[in-house]
Amino acid sequence: MSEVKKAPSSGESGRWTRIVTARPRLSLLLALVVTALAVLAGGGVAERMGSGGWEDPDARSTYAAKVLEREFPGSQPNLLLLVDAGDGAGAGVDDPAVAAEAERLTARLASEQGVAGVGSYWRSHLPALRSEDGSQALIAARVLGDEKTRAAVLERIAPHYRGEHGPVRVSLGGPVAVQREVTTTIQEDLLRAEVIALPVTLVLLVLVFGSAVAALLPLGVGIVAILGTNAVLRGLTEFTDVSVFAQNLTTALGLGLAIDYALFIVRRFREELAAGRDPAAAVGATLRTAGRTVLFSALTVAVSLSAMLFFPMYFLRSFAYAGVAVVLLAAAAALLLLPAALVLLGERVNSLDLRRLWARSRNRNRAGAADELPAGGTPAAGDGRGWARATALVMRRAPVFALATTAGLLLLGLPFLGVKFGTVDDRQLPATAGSHIVQQQIRDGFPGSPGAGLTVLAEGASGPAELAAYRDRLAALPGVRVNGPVTSGPGSGTAYISVVTDGEPAGERAQELVGEVRGVEAPFETSVTGQAAVLVDAQKAIAGKLPAALALVVLATLLLVFLLTGSVLIPVQAVLLNALSLTAMFGAVVWVFQDGHLSGLLSFTSTGDIETNLPVLMFCIAFGLSMDYGVFLISRIKEEYERTGDHERAVRTGLVRTGGLITAAAVILAVVMVAIGSSRVTNTKMLGLGIALAVLMDALVVRSLLVPAVMKLTGRATWWAPAPLRRLHERFGLSEGESAPSPAAQPPGAGTPEPEPDRIPAGSR
Repeated sequence: MSEVKKAPSSGESGRWTRIVTARPRLSLLLALVVTALAVLAGGGVAERMGSGGWEDPDARSTYAAKVLEREFPGSQPNLLLLVDAGDGAGAGVDDPAVAAEAERLTARLASEQGVAGVGSYWRSHLPALRSEDGSQALIAARVLGDEKTRAAVLERIAPHYRGEHGPVRVSLGGPVAVQREVTTTIQEDLLRAEVIALPVTLVLLVLVFGSAVAALLPLGVGIVAILGTNAVLRGLTEFTDVSVFAQNLTTALGLGLAIDYALFIVRRFREELAAGRDPAAAVGATLRTAGRTVLFSALTVAVSLSAMLFFPMYFLRSFAYAGVAVVLLAAAAALLLLPAALVLLGERVNSLDLRRLWARSRNRNRAGAADELPAGGTPAAGDGRGWARATALVMRRAPVFALATTAGLLLLGLPFLGVKFGTVDDRQLPATAGSHIVQQQIRDGFPGSPGAGLTVLAEGASGPAELAAYRDRLAALPGVRVNGPVTSGPGSGTAYISVVTDGEPAGERAQELVGEVRGVEAPFETSVTGQAAVLVDAQKAIAGKLPAALALVVLATLLLVFLLTGSVLIPVQAVLLNALSLTAMFGAVVWVFQDGHLSGLLSFTSTGDIETNLPVLMFCIAFGLSMDYGVFLISRIKEEYERTGDHERAVRTGLVRTGGLITAAAVILAVVMVAIGSSRVTNTKMLGLGIALAVLMDALVVRSLLVPAVMKLTGRATWWAPAPLRRLHERFGLSEGESAPSPAAQPPGAGTPEPEPDRIPAGSR
């Protein structure tokens, strides 16, 4: 440790305080104007977002799909019209009246602008386009353009085809219809989640703060962050693709992190007021302490989320855009706008203590009990005695708690060893969704469907003989049916061949077939596409970029936590314990969503696999949130250790003084994530419920049990660093806390005496 801990610069802190508090009314007015502009700028952002982004844009499968859409639009239909003859036609889809109406619909669809490659059972008489019982058949087409263009075309033409048409009833399916329904469902679910989360969060904040005035402040910070991020995303849609799923992260993190940051800032401000400071001085002390930790925490979360920029899929990159923006905006609002509001409120921040009124109404004989609650105390924290007793027990039996907790978390994560990766399809939607019903009827009743196999694009063939020889080699693969080749015209060297196998379009056999087809020699250029090929290429892209993304997260965490603590061991502990806190989430994702347990209770359809991008996304979000709580706890333990030099007392006091707040913040964030997890779209449900579980496990198990147990076992060695790193920390390190002698400069236990942890009021420092 250093000889003397460098104190925060009073000049620097004073400038910061003056910037945010010099004209608080003007600051809030400007914030109101900027927020109003953000509402206007971010309006309609969801309509400009896409519901895809799962594929690698640089992969050969993506290249082949683009060429096929241009040269052979009928080779990859993305819109299916399911024509149902019902029970009225004795000959089913072959009834003359049914055939005539179907032909009319086919011709009409072929004349629509933006639609190409239209075909039907009645024109081709392919068995794959007719149901086995003869009551249904398909019209297939390709809607051209990017996601936004396809969605616009579908919105325009769908009302003219969906529904009754003479002797038949038409329903819409295919990837375009599925993607559009996913987008609209997410928008509806997000609005419902906000309606649920906001009032519940407000009630919980009132319970935490007591004061209704104080409880409204975090919500204000969260709303500013959410609206600002929507404006950022709207701007990004002008230059790049952005996934509609990212809006869920914007809402969840905007509320969750705003509440986290405001909890610590408002609580510290109330403590400073209780200590006798005037509002401006209290804000200054708050920014020098809790404000620094909030800034540090925001950086760690933003770095973790930015790791998704390494991956080429715009689905993952969208979450990086949204996540980094909302984290930085939440921190900015908490550090700039919230202090201005606190200066104006002053003592009125404690107004409307609804908790006190409730206590008096329940028991007038104990009306004075509420007056004894320290400013900033929380029901979760109580008076600190519960946390003190629990922490003391954990540290007395540190080896037992460390081993038992670690073993339990690893056991919960075991199901993830059996994970199977897949791709998104219509089963993301609820069973009552129109496009899901159509796709399920095709799966159950048709011998095959358009786009279910692989398509091989051949470029540069010298003639029909070469293509025929290559087709024969493909047909020799086990368990396949080959159709084609189909050329773009006489003498053309560009053609495609379809390769179909039994089973799911992106199942294990289909994925194996991708490698087999790509391994077949050809005297010309070939590219393989289809659902399985896109999935294989996406897995390859993720595997190739994952080491760099993990390295960024780990190295940045090590550096940032070192700058906070000056220790070599604590950053390593932070990385390992954060990773361990995620095991329950990953195990639950496989056990519930892949294996289908609780599918009835949670109302989703299990596909037997997990979408390839989801584990990466959930890791980055959950790891960042774990670091958020870890920074608050570690910074407080560090402050106490610097003040007293007593390692064990610092750990106990850190838990006593932050355990209740971290728990309260985690519960509130979990409520928001559960509201997001109530979505009818399976991936959003998985994301919300999985992150909620990870947050609760981190706060209730890792921070409460594993951290104190491990820090007890490592003892004073926890704070060791070699001399060069100590000097680096002295120059660049940050800390929450006032200037204080370091433990190296005084014997353990020296310095200002402190009360026993079990007598420390929850709101005191």
